[in-house]
Amino acid sequence: MTTLMLLMDLRSGQLLRHGWKTIAHSTTRPMRWSRSAHSELQSWWKELREEGHGDKKDEPWWPKMHTMKELIDTCTIIIWVASALHAAVNFGQYPYAGFLPNRPTISGRFMPEEGTPEYEELKSNPEKAFLKTITAQLQTLLGISLIEILSRHSFDEVYLGQRDTPEWTQDATPLKAFEKFGTKLADIEENIIKRNEDERFKNRVGPVNMPYTLLYPTSEGGLTGKGIPNSVSI
Repeated sequence: MTTLMLLMDLRSGQLLRHGWKTIAHSTTRPMRWSRSAHSELQSWWKELREEGHGDKKDEPWWPKMHTMKELIDTCTIIIWVASALHAAVNFGQYPYAGFLPNRPTISGRFMPEEGTPEYEELKSNPEKAFLKTITAQLQTLLGISLIEILSRHSFDEVYLGQRDTPEWTQDATPLKAFEKFGTKLADIEENIIKRNEDERFKNRVGPVNMPYTLLYPTSEGGLTGKGIPNSVSI
């Protein structure tokens, strides 16, 4: 399900990822790291590899983190995973999985084999057999309640392209880049809205008429099925 929720609008995800990567490349000033800055960066990178991904720490494909391009590309991936990717697979959970038969959390029995009483029950009363197989009522209630909580935005959520403190920096260069990124996000949201109205995309305007909203950059608080927070907040 998580793959489907993202692939339904892969193009919008590509636009988001390309947007902040392009702005980072175009606004980052050429610089040479000082010894102390380079040491701090390498310390962060070492912790990320060895503590965060200990099972993969010795793989040869890790960037060396010696160039600005490596830093931008790496930060783009981290931002993407913690914001847009997480939003795409998280905030649409309740509209789909809130009806448990769409996505049972457990199967309590094996598939019945022909010639067994369970198989005959499945043939004669498939709904009863299905309900006896999937999650029990109490577990269902707990699971749906958890999914609903996870799918909600808090009313003080800080979304991608926003800051909770306007004084986060006094440097004009990142402020200008951040403003440009905010404009890009608004353009992407407008693009998603237009694609939702395009009758060529039957997964949006077909018989079910279910527009794709998971990668709308902004949202209101509550259970909305849209909005990209700055980062995972759980």
